[in-house]
Amino acid sequence: MRTPSVVPAPGLPGRVTVYEVGPRDGLQNEQALVPTEVKAEFITRLVAAGLPVVEATSFVHPKWVPQLADAGELMELLGEGGRELPVLVPNERGLDRALELGCRHIAIFGSATETFARKNLNRSLDEQFAMFEPTVARARAAGLDVRAYVSMCFGDPWEGAVPVEQVVGVGKRLFDLGASQLSLGDTIGVGTAGHVRQLVRAFVDAGMALDQLAMHFHDTYGQALANAHAALEEGITTFDSSAGGLGGCPYARSATGNLATEDLVWMLDGLGIETGVDLDQVAATSLWMAGHLGRPSPSAVVRALAGGTAQSPP
Repeated sequence: MRTPSVVPAPGLPGRVTVYEVGPRDGLQNEQALVPTEVKAEFITRLVAAGLPVVEATSFVHPKWVPQLADAGELMELLGEGGRELPVLVPNERGLDRALELGCRHIAIFGSATETFARKNLNRSLDEQFAMFEPTVARARAAGLDVRAYVSMCFGDPWEGAVPVEQVVGVGKRLFDLGASQLSLGDTIGVGTAGHVRQLVRAFVDAGMALDQLAMHFHDTYGQALANAHAALEEGITTFDSSAGGLGGCPYARSATGNLATEDLVWMLDGLGIETGVDLDQVAATSLWMAGHLGRPSPSAVVRALAGGTAQSPP
């Protein structure tokens, strides 16, 4: 059986945007350096599978994320079509590179906690806004779309539980710099369904619209799909995911893989929710990438569709 039985549930959105982060958030956490040509083909295959958004790379300093040191070369290899793919920029220097290459969509990456802001951004919780403000202002002035990520929304490995009001305060400040969407990240995967509902409702109470919010779940404790379903019930219609469940967070050791795109799409297909994504094509792409990485895919759906093996030769 390669497709789920479709049983729609009342009250859920009719369509969801799957925001693919595998080429950036997935590959940045791999120990092996993936050749630029392989990354380009990975992205091309994901776009061909119907994924409406594929985040390509990050213009971060190679010292911090050597896996993405080829960002400029990759974007040139992708050509004109690559300019429509979002890229992460950590600061104004990253924005300069994105503008030089003609990128039209960028993302910034903030923290909901003091400790992670210092470890990841080398800034305090408040100082991060001063760093991002000119980046976003310049990007918007140049006509670019800006997305804002907030990490550690559900828990922090150094600080523990993160107060909901703190997450909302940080998220609103990042969004109000000029972002079009705010992605709320469960960076270490400790969130549960009730916590998801509470956080979404708190943002709505603070004046955020549901279509301005996206959810970014990790599956550390096996809760990613349950959390995605809870967010669906709250009206969220954009979900970040990573093909084959690749990725994590290089600055948080307890963060395992992202929610697998295939697992998310299988659930959405079963609920009768449109995504435009060809599940078989994405799974085949994840199998292909697993062959290049030399290890099985963490995605349950990829393994099931592959008949119990999630590796294939390049």
